[in-house]
Amino acid sequence: MLSLHIIVRCSVKFQYFIQLFGGAAIIVLCSSCEEVPSYVQNLRAGAFPWQATASGYWKGDNGPGSPKIVVYLSQQRAYFYKGKRVVGESTVSTGKPGFSTPPGRYHVISKDTNHVSSEFGDYVDNHGNVVESNVDARKDPQPPGTYFDGARMPYCMHFNGGYAMHEGYVPRYAASHGCIRLPKGMAQHFFDASREGTPVIVKE
Repeated sequence: MLSLHIIVRCSVKFQYFIQLFGGAAIIVLCSSCEEVPSYVQNLRAGAFPWQATASGYWKGDNGPGSPKIVVYLSQQRAYFYKGKRVVGESTVSTGKPGFSTPPGRYHVISKDTNHVSSEFGDYVDNHGNVVESNVDARKDPQPPGTYFDGARMPYCMHFNGGYAMHEGYVPRYAASHGCIRLPKGMAQHFFDASREGTPVIVKE
């Protein structure tokens, strides 16, 4: 009869084999694609999806230097500077095709901890049911018997007209109507460390 120690060792080895086999299978299936998904690139680098890193880091609460935010659209990442030092980094979600976030040099115009959008949100009936979601009130006709419920945008910093940085849903791709979304937690760090006039540089 096999000992418990041998059974456990065999089980661990089998699980490791399944991980390697699964990763190899995904790479083979996707190798002919024109664009390799990011999770396959991670597999090639030896990092399985369930070992992914966190959305960013923050260590800028007490550092000296003037604040500056730099956003890279191609990376979907934002960097917070104090002087010449990067003290914070975060994943972001910028404008999707047709609503692209424009590159340029801007600055924080206004700050609002609990901003509610007057343009984007849902059409809701009198019972609180969402009739149409993710609408643009400037373009999408309002169904009869509904009202506009603006999207909540916590820790909002406008930097270019209607464009703003704020807390929101952050997939790993551009998905917004032009704003720069930050994950919960990171949005508050960027908000608290910025002031009106803080440079916001958006690069390709």
